[in-house]
Amino acid sequence: MIEIIFQNYEDASNLHKALQLHLSSEAYKNILLFEDRHIAKVSINSLSNDTLRAIKKAFYEFITYTKRDDWLRAIIAEHYYYEDPEEQQQILDIIHSILEGKREELEIFFKDTNLETTLIHAMDLIFRENLSFSFDSFVKFRLRPFLDLLEKYVQVSIDEYKMEQEYQIFINTLRKYLEMKPSKISHLHLLIDEGITFFDEQYDEIKRGELARMIDRKLLFNHPVYVDSATIAPLLSIAPATIFLYTEEPDQPLIRTIVNIFEERVSIKPVSDLNGQNSIIPFTDEEN
Repeated sequence: MIEIIFQNYEDASNLHKALQLHLSSEAYKNILLFEDRHIAKVSINSLSNDTLRAIKKAFYEFITYTKRDDWLRAIIAEHYYYEDPEEQQQILDIIHSILEGKREELEIFFKDTNLETTLIHAMDLIFRENLSFSFDSFVKFRLRPFLDLLEKYVQVSIDEYKMEQEYQIFINTLRKYLEMKPSKISHLHLLIDEGITFFDEQYDEIKRGELARMIDRKLLFNHPVYVDSATIAPLLSIAPATIFLYTEEPDQPLIRTIVNIFEERVSIKPVSDLNGQNSIIPFTDEEN
């Protein structure tokens, strides 16, 4: 028999539901859920090897899909003082995206860690050593390494959240600047390949010296860190009504920033579309 004691009836009920998903109907009949003097118990009778494996799987999923987010929210609120539910959810979304492998740039912070392995190791110890145990004691003593890892995920995700907030403020500031700026060129062609090249409406290259003279110096003064003087500053200063952006890598960060600032003004095209315009792409020294 296995008996798991909970201080919180909702936790006991959630584990009971998880067990129902993994156990056969016959095995599930041997599971009892009841309250006794301010505690709740999940009692499992008549264990076989298959039943024990199913119980461990249900327990793993109960922690991973029910308790993990509860603990993450508690860390976010109690350790980092983000108490607004919407902010908490945005930070949680970043954590989930890391766990799902969608934030490759952040994986370096977790290359020597594994939440799944840490949890399974703690479970193996408790299920091997105890037939009756307190869930809250298990969390406090056995899951300490797991909770420490969760805090690391929260810390990295909050740093990322702050950067994203700063980036969004930066984007909104430049959008407002753009709304007030008259266009110096109606249509601008921008090639982002191995380098960055500007062309006017007639597909004549705009040289770097001319671009530098067009730049609004207030932009660089007010946003010295964020505004790229080679690309973003000239684009904002020219404020074209339409930007035809030619690239083979539309997902690179610079292009995402241009699209975020200029929104519907940007039309992304393959480099081959530009190649057909009277061979305007500049020759390299070798080609000359």
